[in-house]
Amino acid sequence: MVRRLVLAATLAAPFFTAGCITPITNYHGYFSDDAQPVDMEPGIDTRSSVLARLGSPSTESVFDDNTWYYITTESEQFAFYRAQVSDRRIIGVRFDESDVVDEVLEYDLDDAQVINYASRETPTLGRQLTFLEQLLGSVGQVALPATNEATPGNPTGRQ
Repeated sequence: MVRRLVLAATLAAPFFTAGCITPITNYHGYFSDDAQPVDMEPGIDTRSSVLARLGSPSTESVFDDNTWYYITTESEQFAFYRAQVSDRRIIGVRFDESDVVDEVLEYDLDDAQVINYASRETPTLGRQLTFLEQLLGSVGQVALPATNEATPGNPTGRQ
């Protein structure tokens, strides 16, 4: 009886672990069919024909409205691990002043560059205090509350 359970568990184990080694694929952004390459011709296509063919852009240029970007990102995730980007494709379409395609730019994952982001901590000038200096720095510096009572140091009680 026990041997049959062990044998059944041994035979079933590859089927249960297959889900852990099969990646989950996620697609984000503009998704184009690879069978149909982007065939926009500069000088012929217009802003409206690009909009009809590719749809709304993922984003527009920050500095002018004459460049549209279509961004596709494909990532894979194994089991509980962090998702890794496996493919990225960016299509940039630049228009001239008369809304005619001036240039078509294509980027992939090989063109990517690592950007170092600034930390959320603003550096300040001055002296850095150690833990003990912070802990003991206020010892003896307790201010007495202001009162209007007459005391030997203040016989009238006025401030």
